This record gives sequence, structure tokens and C-alpha cells, in this order.
Amino acid sequence: MTEPATPPAASRPSTIGVLLAGGLARRMGGGDKPLREIGGRSILARAIERLAPQCDGLVINANGDPARFAFTGLTVIADDVPGFAGPLAGVLAALDHVAEHHPQARFVVSAAADTPFLPRDFVERLHAAREAAGVPLACAASDGRTHPVNALWDVRLREDLRHALVVEDMRKIDRWTARHGVAHAAWPVEPVDPFFNANSPEDLDEAERIVAAHGEI
Repeated sequence: MTEPATPPAASRPSTIGVLLAGGLARRMGGGDKPLREIGGRSILARAIERLAPQCDGLVINANGDPARFAFTGLTVIADDVPGFAGPLAGVLAALDHVAEHHPQARFVVSAAADTPFLPRDFVERLHAAREAAGVPLACAASDGRTHPVNALWDVRLREDLRHALVVEDMRKIDRWTARHGVAHAAWPVEPVDPFFNANSPEDLDEAERIVAAHGEI
């Protein structure tokens, strides 16, 4: 598998992206939400198309048989914390992967793999918010809500995160990020919330209407 790379942007540190696809998709009736299609393309393909150009490499975090994502050509990494520990486990797996395979990269940016309308200035604006606040972490926000899964992570915090997950059994992202300091970058929600995610069949229908009305946004 390959990890498509783009030249590092002069305006930000080297950053590796991870699309988190480890959810159980209960509201979707099981299966892989990111593989559902909107406008004839999978949600995952849409997320890759938006995030890959913003990063110096991109991987997918997913458990189970990685072959189902082979069509993407991306490296698939599984959680390295036992049991289904939620999105923080996916973030830790990405931090570990980057520390081993991309030692020049200090940051990981994560996004939910079921967000088909990710903003094209996602990474740039998260870094700007982090730098302005002087903290190691940044999180996206829109419509008055934060989106803790869509965030920027400092690789140097990976051992602290491992301790929180394995020893403290911590699962809530906000609890852990609050320890270290997290900045927020907010996006407008017109014509569509860029962090819209497809959690249910009704959401898929809404996404189809959005694409029909606004194209690729």
C-alpha cells in the first residue's frame, strides 16, 4: 500500500492525515459507513479527495480485514489498543504509525471517514488556530458545536494518550485534550456544514440532496 504525499506546505509543519473508519455503524445497520455511496461515489473516496492534498501522507484507521479498502491504495492501520476503545484508539494508532514510519512529521490530522464535505482548508486552519493559541492540539467546530474527531494532534503526546487509554480507561476525547490545551477553528455552515457526517440512511438521503443542489461544493 502507498501513502500519497504532497510537498510540505511552507505555512505549516509536516502533517500526516488519518481517516478514522473504525466505527460500528449501528445507526446505519452495520457495515462500513464510508463505503456507502453519495452521487455515485463512496463517502470515503470523497473524504480522500478532500484531505489527501492537504497532507504529507494519508492513511486509513480501520479494524478487521483491510482488503475492503484496497481500492484506495492507502495503508490501513488497525487499533493497537485491545477491544473497541473508540476514536482515541484510532488516533493513537495513527500517532504510533507516524512515529515509526514518518519521524519527520510532528503532527497527525484526523477526520471521520464518513464526512464527505470536509473543508479544503481543514489542515491549514487547524494549524493556524493551534499556533495562535500556543497549544499542541486543535479541533474543528461549526454551528456552535465542536467536532473532536476532526482534529490536529501532536505526535509527542502519544505516550500520554496511551496511558490515558490503557491505564485510565479514558474514552472521551474532550477529557484528554483538555489536559494539554486545545484550540478551536470554526467553519461556516453555508451552503453546507463541512463536518456533516452520514450516520443513518436519512443522512445519506440528505447528502444526496446536498450534492444534487450544490455539486461538489
